[in-house]
Amino acid sequence: MRILFVMATIGVIATPAAAASYVNYEAPGVQNTTAGFTTVGVETFDSRAAGSPAGFTTDFGTGGAIQATYSGGRIDTANQYGSAGGTGNHIVTFSNLNPITIEFTTTLPEGLTYFGYWLSALNAGNTLQFYSAGNLVATIDTGSVKGEIDSRANAAAYYGNPNAPYAGNNSGEPYAFLNIYFTDGDSYDKIVISQLSSGGYESDNHTVGFYTRVGGVPEPTTWAMLIAGFGLVGAAARRRRTMAPRTVA
Repeated sequence: MRILFVMATIGVIATPAAAASYVNYEAPGVQNTTAGFTTVGVETFDSRAAGSPAGFTTDFGTGGAIQATYSGGRIDTANQYGSAGGTGNHIVTFSNLNPITIEFTTTLPEGLTYFGYWLSALNAGNTLQFYSAGNLVATIDTGSVKGEIDSRANAAAYYGNPNAPYAGNNSGEPYAFLNIYFTDGDSYDKIVISQLSSGGYESDNHTVGFYTRVGGVPEPTTWAMLIAGFGLVGAAARRRRTMAPRTVA
């Protein structure tokens, strides 16, 4: 599955440890981020051996500034459920496979503050978790994403594979590119992608980096509203909870 998220609208991540973070979506059919970055890299999976378990390292094309080790899941070729552009490969995990685990190292002093990905064929059980120093700091699940997409005036445009030769296939599930930002000094060093029920969790164009406030990043007034929306992060961080995403106008 892949997800397109419109950057003009911002939703808050479900944050078990109340990390300062938020999510937005690219427009329907957009399968790469339109945000601006100081440092950024992309893993497309097209150079990986299809049909094999995901066991490889990558620097996302950053020359070593960001590196990660992938394990679990499987590399699949393009089908109605996965692969940006309808070609090449994507990564997927199913309920009967190990979750996809991505462990990061970086030379960036700020750490990793952005993750984006093409989420396709969203279905029940799709779960994305972020960790920092062994602590779960944010979770994005099926209900959070689907609720945000379905609340949009153009929700129908997100449903069904947008790519030839699969255009219109699987029309009951949304496809979108999701941008995930961490703020206030928060960052992540590990991601776990799980399928908790029947079906699969497909994704592509994994994009990592440190972002700057250009190309769709919120204006300072919106930024303040987002931070306030976490409700006194200092106190909230002491207890684990899940918050439904909200849209900030």
